[in-house]
Amino acid sequence: MRLAFLGTPDFAVAALAKLVEAGHEIACVYSQPPAPRGRGQALRPSPVHAFAQDHGLMVRTPASMRDPAEIAAFKALDLDAACVVAFGQILPAEVLEAPRFGSFNLHGSLLPRWRGAAPIQRAVMAGDPVTGVQVMRMTEGLDEGPVLATETLRIGPLDTAGTVHDRMAAAGADLLVRALAAVERGEATETPQAEEGTTYAKKIRPKEARIDWTKPAAEVDRKIRGLSPFPGAWFEAPGEKGPVRVKALLSRYEDVDGEPGVLLDDELLVACGEGAVRLLRVQREGKGAQDAEVFLRGFPLARGVRLG
Repeated sequence: MRLAFLGTPDFAVAALAKLVEAGHEIACVYSQPPAPRGRGQALRPSPVHAFAQDHGLMVRTPASMRDPAEIAAFKALDLDAACVVAFGQILPAEVLEAPRFGSFNLHGSLLPRWRGAAPIQRAVMAGDPVTGVQVMRMTEGLDEGPVLATETLRIGPLDTAGTVHDRMAAAGADLLVRALAAVERGEATETPQAEEGTTYAKKIRPKEARIDWTKPAAEVDRKIRGLSPFPGAWFEAPGEKGPVRVKALLSRYEDVDGEPGVLLDDELLVACGEGAVRLLRVQREGKGAQDAEVFLRGFPLARGVRLG
């Protein structure tokens, strides 16, 4: 089919690659405009933009898909379908309805649970044992369209948003190709979403990332894993020249009690409001991520130390 692909982050790259591999004609790739990235804050293309350039695909990076000129350009592509994967803009009805078969979104949750911007992080933070990826027909409502295809994924006790993201991106790419094939054959079944059980995955805010050790350990553990690798849940540890910010990237719940924020051993077991978490992987400010035992060789933290 003749397609437009609209996506921005790494999560969307796998889907675009699979569509190219499947032999679809990608008439145009849309992505968010280049943004400041890295230490130098130079303007750099998004991961989808970079992939499209590397594969000789036409790219457009409009500030708004509601611009009449952009809508006209989109309609002029004469598309069979549009595929949207974490694009980052709300699309108007004129865009959604322009392709012959319509527009389809790959979404990282089991709808109607976790509609919105951060479904993977919110599922891990909430302690959901199962999540999934779905292909739905797009409507003007936020992630409200009927579902064409579903792939479920389990969330294990040591899963992070990052590990779920990677499995979901791969599964979703295959799912999107299969769903489009069904649409092209006229065999796609569209199932309306349930009216009950709707939750919204709000964008992760910076203020959420600081760890509150007075919270129950199960909640702290889920936050650490849900915010890993980005933006990273963090705490402060006492250093020679003052508090040092440390990100916690992986943890495990342990059923022991103590004073919240205090280390219960020499191996980063931290007491919480109820229970404790053992920090398994951390990252000191300005340094790379390290397993706990490696981190402690260069930044020892002994039993009884209080973390902020």
